[in-house]
Amino acid sequence: MRGRAAVIVLSSDGPVRVYERISTLNALSGGRAELTVGRGSFTESFPLFGCDLSKYEGLFEEKLAMLVRLWRERPATWDGDLAQSLREQELYPPLDAAGSVPPLAVAVGGSPQSVVRAAYDDLDLRLAVIGGAPERFVPFADLYRRAQDEFGHAQDSSIAFHSPGLVADTDEEAAEAFYPQYAANNNRVGAERGWPRTTRARFNDEVAHGALFVGSPETVARKAADAMLALGADTFDLKIGLGSQEAQLRSIELLGIRAAPMVREMVDDAA
Repeated sequence: MRGRAAVIVLSSDGPVRVYERISTLNALSGGRAELTVGRGSFTESFPLFGCDLSKYEGLFEEKLAMLVRLWRERPATWDGDLAQSLREQELYPPLDAAGSVPPLAVAVGGSPQSVVRAAYDDLDLRLAVIGGAPERFVPFADLYRRAQDEFGHAQDSSIAFHSPGLVADTDEEAAEAFYPQYAANNNRVGAERGWPRTTRARFNDEVAHGALFVGSPETVARKAADAMLALGADTFDLKIGLGSQEAQLRSIELLGIRAAPMVREMVDDAA
């Protein structure tokens, strides 16, 4: 079992603070931490932490470059513009205190620039498939592989994607457990952002054809395997956070015991 911090909005955070949090987690967990960072599709954190939203692109570019420097060099030196400068700085605990450096990935929800930046720095790619069909992210996966080639990197970095969902014993049980909180959350946030209201018909369409992985182990496994094959992904993360505690615990159990082995078998058979 690994502990993944996904996703930290790096643009409104500090690379040094992020480093220290993840290196501490990695040391405490015996080398099982992972980190995913992104630009931030929701921007409320920018004014909250004193970041100028007009510098949205520059903040991410500089802070990611600085984080990569911290990840790969000891001691680290950095000439900062939107972030602080460092001179031969040691940070603690060391990332490799537990014997291995945590994987570092860039999350992408809709920005080709983030895809290219991940390839440029030879970082792993994490696709945030939270609306619409997973297959619509195929151009991003293809762009990442082309950019890796152009930058002269080996094609050995990880491509993964994550989506929300819930696994239950039947499709009907999963939908009934997931939908009430899903609709309530979407409609609350949507009221602030001008989104159309979530209806049961729209929910059913998102389950059948979109980003929601809600259903029996067989249903979720088939959908996950199809998406992994389309994207050329090696990892799928199911975000379980809606439904009762009992439903979520059952979902974790079914995902590990039944769905995950089926996904591996389906992907291996198609290889």
